[in-house]
Amino acid sequence: MPWSNQSGGGGSGGNGGGPWGPRNQGPWGQGPQRNPGGPPDLEDLLRRGQDRLRSVFPGGQSGGPGLRTILLAALGAIALWLLTGFYQVGPTQVGINLVFGKYVGQTGEGLRYNFPWPIGQVLRPDVTGRRTIEIGMRTTDVSRTRLQQRPVTEEGLMLTGDENIVDISFEVQWVVNKAQAQDYVFNLQNPDGTIRVVAESAMREVVGRRNIQAILTSDRAAIQEDVRQLMQGTLNSYGAGVVIVQVNLLRVDPPQQVIDAFRDVQAARQDQDRMRNEAETYASRIVPEARGKAIGVVQQAEGYRERSVKDAEGQAARFNSVYEQYRKAPAIIRERMYLETMENVLKDSDKVIIDQKGGQGVVPYLPLDQLQRRSGAAADGEAAR
Repeated sequence: MPWSNQSGGGGSGGNGGGPWGPRNQGPWGQGPQRNPGGPPDLEDLLRRGQDRLRSVFPGGQSGGPGLRTILLAALGAIALWLLTGFYQVGPTQVGINLVFGKYVGQTGEGLRYNFPWPIGQVLRPDVTGRRTIEIGMRTTDVSRTRLQQRPVTEEGLMLTGDENIVDISFEVQWVVNKAQAQDYVFNLQNPDGTIRVVAESAMREVVGRRNIQAILTSDRAAIQEDVRQLMQGTLNSYGAGVVIVQVNLLRVDPPQQVIDAFRDVQAARQDQDRMRNEAETYASRIVPEARGKAIGVVQQAEGYRERSVKDAEGQAARFNSVYEQYRKAPAIIRERMYLETMENVLKDSDKVIIDQKGGQGVVPYLPLDQLQRRSGAAADGEAAR
C-alpha cells in the first residue's frame, strides 16, 4: 500500500464535535469518516498509521532501507554488548561471578563468560600471593638498599602468665583460601585490619598462658603454632576465607626500661643452670663408682664368709675323722700327732739332732763364717733401731 493518502485532504470544516474532535473526523484527525454511523474503516486507519510512520522514518516505502539499517545497527550494538561478557582469569586468580549483585559461582583460570555490565559483574581476587602483616613493629624503606624497623609499643607490650611484661614483635603470613574466595570478597571489608586485630588478640591470649622464662627461651615454636591455630579458628568463625600460612616471632625481649637488669638475672640463672649441670654430672659419675665399690666389698665379705665357713667345716670334719681314728688306736695316733707337731715346730730351725746310737764317728763342725754373718746382721739391726 503506498505511503500517499488517496482519500483526499483532511477536511477542517464541520460543526459539532464527537469523541475524535470535530464532527465527521476520524480518530487520526484526517477528514470525515466514510461510515459515520458504523464502525471505523480499518483500511483508512492503517493508511493514516503509515503516514505517521513515514514522518518518523522518512525514506520512501514502509520497511525500506532506513528501517533495516537502524534495526541492524541495534542488533550489532546488542551483539557487541554481549561480547563484553568475556573475561580472562589469570593463573593466580579466581573469578567471582555476580548477576544483579548476587553471587552465582566461581571460575578458574582461562577465558570465561558472564553477563555483561550492568547485569553481570566479575571480581578476580589474587589467591596465590602471600601477604605479610607486621605486629609490634613496622618496616619502612629508608633507601633503596636499607630498611628501617620502627617499634610499635602499644602493639608489642604484652602481659605474661606470671605477671611480667614482655615486648614482642612478630609477622603473620596469609593467603586467600581458593575454595572460599567469595567469603574473602564479601565478608571482609578491611582484610589487613581484621587480620591484624585477630593476630594481636591471639598472641596476647597465648602469651598470657605462659611464664616469661619459657617465652624467652624454650616455647617459641609452640607459641607460633598456637597463635596460628587460634587465628585460623577465629577467622573461620568469621567466614573470612583466608588461610594463615605461618606466624614468625621476630623479637621477644623484656621492656627496654628493665632489659639490663633482666639480662643480669638471665646470666645468673645461666650460671645456676651450669653449676647444677656440673654437679649432676659429677654425681652421675661418682655415685655409680661408689655403688660399684660397695657391691665389691659386699661380695668380698660374702666370699670371706663362705671361705671361713667352709674352712671351719673342713677342719671340724678333719678333727672328727682324726678323733674316730684316735678312738681305735690312741697310742699310735698320739705318737703320730707328736711327730707331726714337732715337724711343724722344728722345720725352720738350724738344729741338727744326732742319735747317740747312730751318731758315733761324726766329727763335730763349727761354722764360723755363718756365725760371723749372723753377728754382723744383728749389729746392723741394732744400729737401725
